[in-house]
Amino acid sequence: MATCVCRSDWHGWKGHDSDIMDHGLPFVPGHEVSGIIVEVGNDVTKFKLGDRVAVPFILSCGQCSMCSTHNRPTICEKQEQPGFSMYGSYAEYLALPRADRNLSIIPDSVSFIEAAALGCRFTTAFRAVVQQGGVASHTTVAIFGCGGLGLSCVMIAAAYGAKQIIAIDVSDLALEKAKEVGATDVVNAKTKDARKKVTELTKGMGADVTIDAAGFKATCEDAIHCTRRGGRMVQVGLPIGDQNPIVPMGMIAGKELEIVGSHGCDASDMPKILSLVESGKLDPKKLIERLVTLEQGAKALMDMDFGSPIGMVMITQFTDAPQSKY
Repeated sequence: MATCVCRSDWHGWKGHDSDIMDHGLPFVPGHEVSGIIVEVGNDVTKFKLGDRVAVPFILSCGQCSMCSTHNRPTICEKQEQPGFSMYGSYAEYLALPRADRNLSIIPDSVSFIEAAALGCRFTTAFRAVVQQGGVASHTTVAIFGCGGLGLSCVMIAAAYGAKQIIAIDVSDLALEKAKEVGATDVVNAKTKDARKKVTELTKGMGADVTIDAAGFKATCEDAIHCTRRGGRMVQVGLPIGDQNPIVPMGMIAGKELEIVGSHGCDASDMPKILSLVESGKLDPKKLIERLVTLEQGAKALMDMDFGSPIGMVMITQFTDAPQSKY
């Protein structure tokens, strides 16, 4: 049983998420989770007590027009999200609605820690890289931002055999980690012109697929400008603040660029991602920095005021933790 401390939890804690604001206090964060079923509802038919399960952070309904007519559950009109629209996983127990639709059995060879690591960043990266980006063995991909999501995008692209993976960030430590987990080339955008360097690395063409995994004005604009003619830019990093990117629509039309949004992952795709871990093609443990108690996890969340760790902080001890002095 495990849950990860994610930057998105910090954004929610700081009041940046409208779902949490609508829910109000008291509230429990946490959305990257794995565990054991200890109780089932009357309508649950696919799972039983003792099953080891994982869940992505989007719990779709299966009945709205996006789910039933358009087959787009990642933009479900009635989606629930643990840690955002409902109580989350920083707790010993978590009630999950729509279980038959949204839970997946964890293979025996995959640990709770590995499964929890998939719940947000790796599932989100899978959709952005594979489904929305179409990255495959012949693809050159440039990934802007090497936080948890960006590094996961690097690893998913590597798992799918991308020909060239260019990682761009302003942190040398993050770029070292990107190289370690599969990037073929790295660019420090603080010391080099990212657009010129990506163009140079792609022999003047630009990347087949570019991904903004950071959500900043600069990363969005750079990703668009680094996309080759007829290529695709995927926006998966969520912007914070009111600095809107300048989108060159004339260039987009003239070069026939595609700009595609990407949000979360459909629960039905979770078994595919778990199978990547089971086969050894994807090793989420490479991004796990330390294991902590629930109380230490809460402190790690607050410490994000001062910056994000390169790797994941994973809560694995929910009971017998030291009592808070508060």
